[in-house]
Amino acid sequence: MAQTYKCLNPIGIQPPIEVKPLAPRLDTLDGKTIYLCINAGGDQDITIPLLKTLPARFPKVNWKIKRQFGFNADLSADEKREADAMIGGVIW
Repeated sequence: MAQTYKCLNPIGIQPPIEVKPLAPRLDTLDGKTIYLCINAGGDQDITIPLLKTLPARFPKVNWKIKRQFGFNADLSADEKREADAMIGGVIW
C-alpha cells in the first residue's frame, strides 16, 4: 500500500483584492501639474537628463520635482489634490 503525504500549497490563500480602473488619459499636458518623483538616492543615471529634457520638451507643464529616499513614490494628500499626473522613478 502506497503512503499518502499531506502538504500545504506554498502560495497559500490569497485575500480578494479590489480592482480599480486606471485614471483617464489627460487630453493635454498644457497647464497640468506633473510630479516627477525620484527615489533611492537622488539624481543619478537617467534622471539627470530627464530633469532637463522634460521641462524643455513640455514647457507649459507645471513640473514639481520630488526627491525622497526609499522605494515608494507616495505623494502627500495635498500633493495628490494638486497633481494631474505623476512619474515615479526608482534608482538602483
